Amino acid sequence: MQVDVTTKYIGEPAKVQETEPAMVIEWPRSLTHRHTYGKLSPFFKALGEGRLLATKCPNPDCEEDRLWLPPRADCPDCNQPMVWQEMPQPIIGKVYTYARVEYAGTGIELTTPYYQIDVEIPGLCTIFKGYLEHGTPEIGMPVKACFRSGEPTNTILDMYWIPSDE
Repeated sequence: MQVDVTTKYIGEPAKVQETEPAMVIEWPRSLTHRHTYGKLSPFFKALGEGRLLATKCPNPDCEEDRLWLPPRADCPDCNQPMVWQEMPQPIIGKVYTYARVEYAGTGIELTTPYYQIDVEIPGLCTIFKGYLEHGTPEIGMPVKACFRSGEPTNTILDMYWIPSDE
């Protein structure tokens, strides 16, 4: 049995469900989640503009002299602040590994099933993760980076991969 209560939370009445041995209170809520990308904000802004930014350690004594994607705010080897470097286009990589996603998590706006792919890009010291917009991946398959710059979501989903002939 549900009973409306006079207590209101964000304009909606709370509902009480009386069950044995416990009582359940249901309060409809409208939440605004605020999240900051902090020092990585340039990366997400660039994705919406159709550009891919990586980071590099400017310390000449640091052992790692390659680019990092996903970007790092600070060098994981020497803790110095990283510098931004734009990746030249077209961005071509090879599928390193992949997984077919049947049930996406909450907040993923992709239609399932889809392929999540890890891409090896020349010049990077890391493997970059993304999704294949169409086709079926194979390990070693060349893929090209594309951007959802018309209506960006300001998330990592603003970049995707397609099969490439290069």
